[in-house]
Amino acid sequence: MVSKARKKFFSKFYDQYVEKIYRFIFLKINSPEVSQDLTAETFTRFWKQLESATEIANPRAFVYSVARHLVIDHYRKGKFETIEIESVQVQDQSPNPEQREILSSDIKDLKASLRNLPEDYQDAIIWYYLDEFTIAQISEMMNKTENATRVTIHRALNALRVQIEGKNI
Repeated sequence: MVSKARKKFFSKFYDQYVEKIYRFIFLKINSPEVSQDLTAETFTRFWKQLESATEIANPRAFVYSVARHLVIDHYRKGKFETIEIESVQVQDQSPNPEQREILSSDIKDLKASLRNLPEDYQDAIIWYYLDEFTIAQISEMMNKTENATRVTIHRALNALRVQIEGKNI
């Protein structure tokens, strides 16, 4: 039986991280349906861990680790489809449709380039720039030293830049 305190913790944690976990998975999978399923499975596993009397030292690292492994398992099992990004919603106040289309195209290219990077690089970029985690937090999730994490982020950005420049040639 899960205590009221754990239920309240789970509810608050879920509300705080569900969108971030979904985005993390979606950037790697690019299927809204599969991303939703894997996000649900991530939090189901987190709940089961809370149900067991086992204490979770770092819940955020645990949830991201589960999500990361579910994505890996998804691709290992070959349960994926190649789909194209149909549309990207861009919040742009510009009245010029041509500028909106260019921005949308740039976002598609960025997502495609990100998916071509090694898993650690993808994670580092997503966590640092999109989820705005600190170096210390990312280090803990990646099980690396802070210096190694900084190097990973730096290398990831360089690799992403090379990917993007390669597409623009």
